Amino acid sequence: MRFSHCDPAGIVYYPRYLDLCNSLVEDWFTEGLALDYASIIMQRRLGLPTVHLQCDFRKPSVLGETLEMTLQVEAVGSSSVTLFILTQGADNDPRFAARIVLVCTSLESHRAISLPADIREVIDHYRSLCHVG
Repeated sequence: MRFSHCDPAGIVYYPRYLDLCNSLVEDWFTEGLALDYASIIMQRRLGLPTVHLQCDFRKPSVLGETLEMTLQVEAVGSSSVTLFILTQGADNDPRFAARIVLVCTSLESHRAISLPADIREVIDHYRSLCHVG
């Protein structure tokens, strides 16, 4: 964890986990799914806002600690994707867990729309590789 992630006690300031989750989701689209996140937003004019968020803070993370974040797809709806993100320390102890629901929207109307077939296909394939418990 970086100095900018921590509060004066040297413990990760809890909203930083949400920034880390958002970065992970963007990287997952671009690197994990080979769907350029910026192009989805800027060229295709699709939004992927978080509409539901559930978090558990299980153990403090501290300055200098390396964390590992994993992302699993729990469900795919007609316009939504439910993700589970687990953050663990080097000791494999869970630090933070989040269940995030993203909804595909038109950036023109700002209304929910069906996930485009190409995006759904890649997410469904990724989901088939996940082992959600």
